[in-house]
Amino acid sequence: MSLHAVTAGAARRLPQGGLRPEDPRSPLRRLALLCDPGSLRLLDPPAEPIAVAAAVGRVNGRPVVCYGHDAGLSAGAVGTAEAELVVRALRLARDRSVPVVAFLESAGARLQEGAAALGGFGRIFYENVALTGRVPQISVIAGLSAGGGCYSPALTDFTVMTRDAAMFLTGPGVVKEVLAEEISAGELGGPDVHRGNGVCHFVAEDAAAAAGVVRDLLGYLPPRAGVPALREPEPPGDADPGQHVPRSPRRVYDVRSVIRSIADAGAFLEVAERWAPNMVTGFARIEGRTVGVIANQPKRLGGVIDVHASEKGARFVTGCDRFGIPLLVLVDTPGFMPGRHQECAGIIRHGAGLVRAFAAASVPRVTVVLRKAYGGGYITMNSKDLGASHTIAWTGAEIGVMGAVAAVKLLHRRELAAAGHSPALLERLADEYAARHISAGRALRDGTIDAVIPPTETRARVAEALSL
Repeated sequence: MSLHAVTAGAARRLPQGGLRPEDPRSPLRRLALLCDPGSLRLLDPPAEPIAVAAAVGRVNGRPVVCYGHDAGLSAGAVGTAEAELVVRALRLARDRSVPVVAFLESAGARLQEGAAALGGFGRIFYENVALTGRVPQISVIAGLSAGGGCYSPALTDFTVMTRDAAMFLTGPGVVKEVLAEEISAGELGGPDVHRGNGVCHFVAEDAAAAAGVVRDLLGYLPPRAGVPALREPEPPGDADPGQHVPRSPRRVYDVRSVIRSIADAGAFLEVAERWAPNMVTGFARIEGRTVGVIANQPKRLGGVIDVHASEKGARFVTGCDRFGIPLLVLVDTPGFMPGRHQECAGIIRHGAGLVRAFAAASVPRVTVVLRKAYGGGYITMNSKDLGASHTIAWTGAEIGVMGAVAAVKLLHRRELAAAGHSPALLERLADEYAARHISAGRALRDGTIDAVIPPTETRARVAEALSL
């Protein structure tokens, strides 16, 4: 990395100490960690030092616009000058149709500038929204970000936090003053807090590791909406994804093993791993083409869909659709989570949000039922009647209103009671019901799905469907 050459040029335009390239927290050093060696070029800064540096550069040969707060100047507080430079950077990204990456560490609006500083944040937010769906926007929280410094990352597509970072609208001091509650910055808004509530998508050890996450993520994303993200194809992770799925519907497994079996080189970049872990979302490649993967996770809550899983899935589907990334949907779910808590939390509204996201998506979307798809969960997880491009079920999969045992207990409750709830009778009736009503073959005959295949054919069929 030719950091010296860049900083030497910067020194001619900034008073000494304006960018502090020797400081690990310097915005210039963080931007240089992100960009390809020798590619970083600063945007012309004001005559006086300000708490933001902005630049253009390249990541894996692709152009990006990037900027970073300088926490060494007024704790990175944003005033009118800082806001103006950030707005210029965001508009440049829009004009050139290139991604934006921001390293954020800011105390919020500059107190000395009052409402003018708040107005600066408003202009930044406006530009964030104007870029939504046009180019990828990625935020890295590399320190403490408070107040207005939290809304901008929440308006971008992806957020990465370093281990020592924290973000919150009101800090520990205000919490103590208003609520008389003692709480640390980490407890209030550290990465463990935000990776569990969906605000943070990735956690990295430090700024260097965060830059690596961003470089990896940008490799999966298109440079702008409507441009496919393509690479040279690579062989799949292994030949048989079915080996990872137990035959018994009562046994759990990790659906990420199935994803890696199908993906090029077995590579899968999971997004928001700790938020609603019963729904897995992330990026993979199939025959060199980026796909967004959304899958039920039997390892967590048996793959049931709840409020948080619905919201997580809907946000991911909508994001992929914005950038033209096709979707691969892997289904193994008993349906939606029942209970008073879920109903009070608005499971109807959130579930409908996931339905809406799939139904509104214009990208190719292929569904594979791995083991079971029951009730509203079947419909919601990109069913054929919801507009899926192609729907496939593995041999032995079950698709229906509910599982065979539950259905038989309702349909034959008198017969079962008369037989003293005989386990043998229940098993026989359940087997008959499954063969007649919820088998993959029955779904194929009814036109509910397009094909029934052995697991070994999954990658080839998905690649073919996406190519069409």
